[in-house]
Amino acid sequence: MNLRVLTTLTLFALCIVASNAQQIDPEIKSMAEAIENKVIDWRRDFHQNPELSNREFKTAEKIAAHLKALGIEVTENVAKTGVVGLLKGAQPGKTVALRADIDALPVEERTDVPFKSNVKTTFLDTEVGVSHACGHDTHIAILMGVAEILSAHKDKIKGTVKFIFQPAEEGPPPGEEGGAKLMIKEGVLKNPDVDAIFGLHINSGTPVGMLRYKVGGTMAAVERFVINVKGKQTHGSAPWTGVDPILISAKIIDGLQTIISREAPLVDEAAVITVGKITSGVRFNIIPETAELIGTVRTLDYDMRDLIIKRMNEMVPAIAKTYGGEATITFQNNTSITYNDPELVKQMLPTLEAVAGKANVVTSKATTGGEDFSYFQEIVPGFYFFLGGKSADTKIAPSHHTPEFYIDEKGLLLGVKTMSQLALDYLNAE
Repeated sequence: MNLRVLTTLTLFALCIVASNAQQIDPEIKSMAEAIENKVIDWRRDFHQNPELSNREFKTAEKIAAHLKALGIEVTENVAKTGVVGLLKGAQPGKTVALRADIDALPVEERTDVPFKSNVKTTFLDTEVGVSHACGHDTHIAILMGVAEILSAHKDKIKGTVKFIFQPAEEGPPPGEEGGAKLMIKEGVLKNPDVDAIFGLHINSGTPVGMLRYKVGGTMAAVERFVINVKGKQTHGSAPWTGVDPILISAKIIDGLQTIISREAPLVDEAAVITVGKITSGVRFNIIPETAELIGTVRTLDYDMRDLIIKRMNEMVPAIAKTYGGEATITFQNNTSITYNDPELVKQMLPTLEAVAGKANVVTSKATTGGEDFSYFQEIVPGFYFFLGGKSADTKIAPSHHTPEFYIDEKGLLLGVKTMSQLALDYLNAE
């Protein structure tokens, strides 16, 4: 074979590869850029008017009104305040779900943005400020933008898109059901059956323009635990005449950390035990009868989770008994492991790279934060990734769930483009 023929064949092969490479739809890109300011306006409205878990009444009304105006089939009051939109494409096919969480947090905002939240409400019998201190306002606005784009391009859709606006991701109030678990219980993944689900979370520490993801376990399973310690009340001047539940609590806290430092195989995955609240006593000179400890366990491996819970169940009553008291421990599962299906990630990674640019799509380590998106992923394959929201001039970004939490709105456009293209590429894949 001569050089000219070889060169021609090589160029032909490269053209085939190039033609098969994933690219962002120019019409999707153009419309996303055209509605960017509208998306930002929606975000600012939600930011200024935040609502707590299972109380997202006005938020849900605005979402539903927008979807209805687009001609999307809407179901309201799903899992109390959730909204679900159904968009059928021009051709039959699979069903993909896109999810955004819609609740805010009992955190008083301390930023100086003109659309700052000044909302106050009562949470657990305490007056609190309310703010979108985790970026759920951006998630709502992004998915509303995606709905507007895809509804205008139904001719490009082979199948069905289900828009899931989920309440209570941060957890329902005590004594109530809510969140992804309740949505699943009420059939959100049925009629039609969802084949795959995508979700994103804006991140204050990731630069604008970047996407982060991890194959497999990406966020932790979250367990809430309550320990009740019983001692014997006595005068603070004579501790030997009673049994001190505060001392026992201190020993329990110390002991629990040895499970992490000496028993958990941390070279496999991270794990955390945190006691976040201790309640005991009424006066400085009385050793009380009881104490209550409330905390969380975070794990990225189910075997490790089982080991830690088993050891906590063994250790807590044993430590209390050693010091003459009694103790019980109970657990409540808050989220499962947010697990990105390896095959789905492999299939959709070219879409992320086409939209953001290959250099801007990076793998990341797992985090011990939790996400109830994980419950969807237990039922259907899911892909959950992080969207950059950090300004170029920001050196150290305030953490999520803090009064100073801040997101650069320039990051929203990439979120709209990515979620729109993910839905199209998944449904139209051969």
